[in-house]
Amino acid sequence: MGALRNTILAVVRRDGPDLSARHLGLFLTLYLTAGPHTVAGLAAEVGITKSSITRALDKLEELDLARRKLWPRDRRVVMVQRTPKGVAMLRRVEATMAGSMAGAPPSA
Repeated sequence: MGALRNTILAVVRRDGPDLSARHLGLFLTLYLTAGPHTVAGLAAEVGITKSSITRALDKLEELDLARRKLWPRDRRVVMVQRTPKGVAMLRRVEATMAGSMAGAPPSA
């Protein structure tokens, strides 16, 4: 738990996007689970309503961490895509976590 706490604190302290726990959870789900992703699928995966996912995606899109696009085969389906800026942010979070894990005492 110490490594997770250190990672979260390092991410919060770093200059970067100000993400709530919901935004960060959605971001990590989008980037760490196999796609393709839909709004409805992400809502089910995260366990919150589609309207809540939509609001969280508004923030991620504003920060260029996610992009929504209509699925060409069925324009009622909204696909959610990763972005280069989001991939770069994930790499920074992973590097921060690796550094925290390296400095963490062994688990009992």
